[in-house]
Amino acid sequence: MDSVRLDPSDNVVTATRALAADAEVEGIATAGLVPSGHKVATMAIAQGEAVRKYAQVIGYASQDIAAGDHVHTHNTEFRNTEADYEFSTDLRPVAMVPEDQRDTFMGYRRENGSVGTRNYIAIVTSVNCSATAARMIADYFTPDIMAQYPNVDGVAAFVHGTGCGMAGDGDGFEALQRVMWGYARHPNHAGVLMVGLGCEMNQIDWLLDAWGLKQGPLFQAMNIQNVAGLRRTVELGIEKVAAMLPLANEAERTPCPASELKVALQCGGSDAWSGITANPALGYACDLLVAQGGTGVLAETPEIYGAEHLLTRRAVDRAVGDKLIGLISWWQDYTTRNRGSMDNNPSPGNKKGGLTTILEKSLGAAAKGGTTPLTGVYKYAETVTAHGFTFMDSPGYDPASVTGQIAGGCNLVCFTTGRGSAFGSKPSPTIKVATNSEMAARMSEDMDVDAGTILSGGVSVAQKGRELYEMFLAVASGEASKSEAQGLGDYEFVPWQIGAVM
Repeated sequence: MDSVRLDPSDNVVTATRALAADAEVEGIATAGLVPSGHKVATMAIAQGEAVRKYAQVIGYASQDIAAGDHVHTHNTEFRNTEADYEFSTDLRPVAMVPEDQRDTFMGYRRENGSVGTRNYIAIVTSVNCSATAARMIADYFTPDIMAQYPNVDGVAAFVHGTGCGMAGDGDGFEALQRVMWGYARHPNHAGVLMVGLGCEMNQIDWLLDAWGLKQGPLFQAMNIQNVAGLRRTVELGIEKVAAMLPLANEAERTPCPASELKVALQCGGSDAWSGITANPALGYACDLLVAQGGTGVLAETPEIYGAEHLLTRRAVDRAVGDKLIGLISWWQDYTTRNRGSMDNNPSPGNKKGGLTTILEKSLGAAAKGGTTPLTGVYKYAETVTAHGFTFMDSPGYDPASVTGQIAGGCNLVCFTTGRGSAFGSKPSPTIKVATNSEMAARMSEDMDVDAGTILSGGVSVAQKGRELYEMFLAVASGEASKSEAQGLGDYEFVPWQIGAVM
């Protein structure tokens, strides 16, 4: 099989291997070299006519395209979408698994009822000025020291480059406060130490008051200026964390229902196979999780642009659908104000992998959300309270997007990639899924699952989705994902910085 056709109405197919000139594709000779993963026209497409894939418009011919031509950025252009939105017209009922028959994993049940998949002590900074102190405190707790506390996964410093030089209200400030609150109360954290400078715009005391956070043995806060300098702050921070460790070590894994899993659905370094193999498999796994009462959280608003009309059809009600459209409108205004374009994405690597426009990328990316109803739409880093398939606003930049999802409560991350990625996250472990077997073999130390076998090994999307779902349970129970085993996650905490830096 040299090509894949995704829908009878499509006027392009995707090459499954590099094709030379005059290669036969669906009875048509290729006009020239077509790289693997790239598109071939199966009929003439006149200038200005739509290019169709997934039975959807992915762009418009910028010149006449003949049957057999390579279809890509040289002859296809992006245009802003003008969707006629429908709401709640594609609601597919979920066959829920009875509660007494649901799958379980071994998780950490916290006092407030939430469930963690890991057991970290977190050092959360309010501002870049306290980042070095936080790292010094975390670095003190070497593997030799941590060996005394086998039930604690580590001491992790969550530092960032903002927190001051910003407005004291508005989108940016509120988003950062939600991130800090989300990490401070995350079920994967047994203990938290918050470290600030003291004079920053993003005051720790405001966060504590606004969210009702109370200090105690496993939740502490301090400012460098009040403690009287960096050295003393580091020393005091070490004392505070050292006092938390024996308490955190008392936590034990117990059987918890799969309904307690909240999985961040992510993709990065995408290629043409993302929307054909890995993303549909992850969507199937999401459907299985939803049937167990669990939650999948799709994000990256710029990367559903052009596919949002498919999601509004799945919204449980008009209010949920309108929230999603509101996010798209905000992003259109945001990119215009900053002299950008929604088609700034896909990246050069995405294009090399065969993705031509953001519309094509989005249609493939949306497949991660499976087929169940869209039950909720959330602001960046807002706590996700609905069960089922949900959506969170975020940029397409993976570290910033995942940071928001984790702050929203995700205790697992599943990340599909076609070009390859070395991403990992703390405190929620990342499972990485390769879209093609060549990359999976080349980056075998980084990829947990090879979804390329859907294309090359005769494995069905359902089989691969089931494999992914079973991995959710295993990793949630403590099995290390490959990114986790390599120690990734200390530098992937990147709160989305919105608004002016002043």
